[in-house]
Amino acid sequence: MSLVSKEAYSMIQEMKTNSGNSVRKLSEESPVFLVFLRHFGCVFCKEALDDISKLKPTITDKGIKLVFVHMAPEHVANNYFEQFNLNPAIHVSNPEKNFYTAFGLMKGTISQLYGLRTWMRGFSSSTSNYKLELAEQLGDSTQMPGMFLISNGNVIKEYIHKRASERPDYQAFISAANS
Repeated sequence: MSLVSKEAYSMIQEMKTNSGNSVRKLSEESPVFLVFLRHFGCVFCKEALDDISKLKPTITDKGIKLVFVHMAPEHVANNYFEQFNLNPAIHVSNPEKNFYTAFGLMKGTISQLYGLRTWMRGFSSSTSNYKLELAEQLGDSTQMPGMFLISNGNVIKEYIHKRASERPDYQAFISAANS
């Protein structure tokens, strides 16, 4: 059973990282943890970057390549990756959001983006260190995030957020790469 659309599989080849490699090529060398971010000004995006930064040594030790997909210009993304100790980061800039769409990541509904649970998490102590920023260059604030494990060009695991405020168990997710 396919986890994503057929279009996503062709996109894996088309997705070129900042280093010039396709995500497909990288996934043939080792599993790829492909993280689609919301906009860089989102407190939940910042929380995700912080969580993943703390797991980066584990990700690397498992032989997994970490690749981010975002909607910002490369220099803007590099500033955020630097801020969260993720440089040098492998990433794909996708302001057109066609990769997001191919992987089933849509614009959020009002309740996904601004529902009670999202508001409560947005004002919780776990996100209090992150400041909300709104600027077009940071990405589309209505875009939903997701993450995928890709091996040999095939999606082997996916996580598509139901709410912008969800905080996935990244450790458990990446454990599927070695199964």
